Amino acid sequence: MRKAQKQQAEDLITQMEEAHDQVKKFIEQGSIPSAMELLEECQNGGITLGTLIESTEGERHPTVLLLEDYCELTYQIHENLSEQKTVNANKIYKILRQKLIRAANSLKNDISARKEAVFLPYKASMWDSLESVWKAADEDDDCDAYVIPIPYYDKNPDGSLGGMHYEADQYPCYVPITGYDNYDFEKRRPDMIYIHNAYDNWNLVTSVHPKFFSSNLKKYTEKLIYIPYFVLDEVEPDQEQAIENMKHFCFMPGIINADKVVVQSEDMKKIYVNEYLKAAKEHGLQGKHLDRTYLEQKILGLGSPKYDRVCATKKEELDIPQEWLHVIEKADGSWKKIILYNTGIAALLTHNEKWVGKIENVLKIFEENQDEIALLWRPHPLIESTMKSMRPEVLQKYMMLKQQYIAKGWGIYDETADVDRAVVLSDAYYGDGSSVVQLYRQTGKPIMIQNVEIMT
Repeated sequence: MRKAQKQQAEDLITQMEEAHDQVKKFIEQGSIPSAMELLEECQNGGITLGTLIESTEGERHPTVLLLEDYCELTYQIHENLSEQKTVNANKIYKILRQKLIRAANSLKNDISARKEAVFLPYKASMWDSLESVWKAADEDDDCDAYVIPIPYYDKNPDGSLGGMHYEADQYPCYVPITGYDNYDFEKRRPDMIYIHNAYDNWNLVTSVHPKFFSSNLKKYTEKLIYIPYFVLDEVEPDQEQAIENMKHFCFMPGIINADKVVVQSEDMKKIYVNEYLKAAKEHGLQGKHLDRTYLEQKILGLGSPKYDRVCATKKEELDIPQEWLHVIEKADGSWKKIILYNTGIAALLTHNEKWVGKIENVLKIFEENQDEIALLWRPHPLIESTMKSMRPEVLQKYMMLKQQYIAKGWGIYDETADVDRAVVLSDAYYGDGSSVVQLYRQTGKPIMIQNVEIMT
């Protein structure tokens, strides 16, 4: 039985106990109709309670049997009163109380309170930021875990919502999916809700559906938990310029509204707390938002589930598409060196047309060396949405490059949801600085960051 349901059952028993006191008082006062009316309410309460328990624990549960005895007793007392038989108020009170106490004790001892955890990813490629937490919840015998992918929208240049995306069919086959329109948050009120999108309406490129904004979700749970979908370069708390470059991550609607925030390290936690305090003051927030002790308990440096996922992924267990193998394998059956070429949003927004020119230059070099090197090009999953919203002037040339690269077929173009496959499969990383770099460091393999200013 859900924790909330068990609390509901306990509250109902308390109401029935209070009704017993009133039944006793009405009988003593001679207000028999009022006593009979309350006994009917007690009986209905017992039936409601039994039905609730049957729905979660099954028929013939010990608590249900005790409630049936209780309901039968209230019926007999009601009948005696209706037939104007002589009754003893104290005796009625005592036997009603005894029956209900037995049912209450059974509810307490024979029914465990189960938690319900809901995970709300929006992009399938970012699922790795939640997966290890979901696995732990799913393996907990006292927890029901639901993965509910939610729709998201591109944003038009004017800020309005554009095309909708729903990626429920792109998750690993071992992850059971619940449709977002098949789960009633208001009715179920899960114990925990996990999110990895903290922007609400602050994002200029995409937006989850407004019903899944953190400001709305917090109404339906006791614990809203935010885990970033990215990992950042580790920064020391005294590196002012580095902190300046990433401080916007520390103060967003999801962080403001969350009950817990899980970040990648203790050093990152210190930065989040410090920058949150500064931003909260600037935005005029009060109370707990300016309480360092509260924030240090709210923001936890427990590590990123993304690290858990990439470290658990084994190369020999990868499902490699046949079209990828055509690029990777040499004529003698041996493998070429595989380079993961990652292109990111920050570099696009900084360098614009020059960034596209750099990609063109890089693709040309790798095409000339395709006999020895297999290129695995993986752009950020929101790169095209970002161009449409913020850099429309470079979109046409970028799309032409992409289409030519795919058509020639000498390299791999990876737009799947599984970034860990690309990280584990490849022999080295080349490309823009991004959170993928932090994942790649976990493998110990070589990393080179491209310089857009240098053309070969």
